[in-house]
Amino acid sequence: MSDDTERSVELARTGPSRYRATNVRGTTLEIGDGSTADFTPVELLLVALAGCTAITVDPLVSRRAEATTFEVHTRADKVRDEQGSHLVDIRMTFDVAFPEGEGGEAARALLPDAIRKAEERLCTVSRTLALGATAETQINDV
Repeated sequence: MSDDTERSVELARTGPSRYRATNVRGTTLEIGDGSTADFTPVELLLVALAGCTAITVDPLVSRRAEATTFEVHTRADKVRDEQGSHLVDIRMTFDVAFPEGEGGEAARALLPDAIRKAEERLCTVSRTLALGATAETQINDV
């Protein structure tokens, strides 16, 4: 893939079951196993899903009217079964309010279609989850 399509982060161990993720812009995020306040990898997956969908939907509806409230609540159940550990019953709930008036009505009417388009075509995270992408692993002995 070319540099304009590549997305990457670096992850470095900072302690037992604690890591620091760094993006190409230098922003860091602490990750842990749930025994501290740090985000867990599963929580970050839920953030990625909600964030990608919101970032995709927001510009589409805000052309009609700026939301006065725009919150996404994402939840899932973590299970372990014959397929191993995974999430089931993933649900995103959008709490969105628009101002009264023609623009607000237009944005409110567009919201369901914008969310559907994000989930089915535009949001990279939801599309990747739906398509079941595989990840290659490489081990370097440093």
